Amino acid sequence: MRAFLGLGSNLGDRAAHLDEAVRRLDALPGVRIVRRSRAVASEPWGVRAQPEFLNTVLEINTTLDPEALLREAKRIEAAMGRQPTYRWGPRLIDIDLLAYDDVRMATPELTLPHPRLLERPFAWQLLGELAPEVLEKIRADAAVSLPGSG
Repeated sequence: MRAFLGLGSNLGDRAAHLDEAVRRLDALPGVRIVRRSRAVASEPWGVRAQPEFLNTVLEINTTLDPEALLREAKRIEAAMGRQPTYRWGPRLIDIDLLAYDDVRMATPELTLPHPRLLERPFAWQLLGELAPEVLEKIRADAAVSLPGSG
């Protein structure tokens, strides 16, 4: 299956943390990185009083289901030293599942596509660079689900 991951870091050597996360993701059984976007700096989202983030998006092929992919991403975050803090706080590494094929789902653990994807310019711009057709489908689906638009 084709999936897209958003990676971000705003602590320490941000570029090195992104590179290490990419290396660890690529080493997972059932995951193959197809392409990586450029890295862009972005203002913190949610809580502003923290360092600027460096973000990238990965296109992957995977045999893992969405929940298993999310579990592996969280395991990598923990192994790299991410400490639980407050919501939208600073982080050594953050790995979000942005989209997974044409899957639409909402559970307490995972919503696909990512519920705040279209609110974060760095995320949708980088996804759009890698896969404009995926971004357009997500935008179209979001427009259809708006009250009064259907």
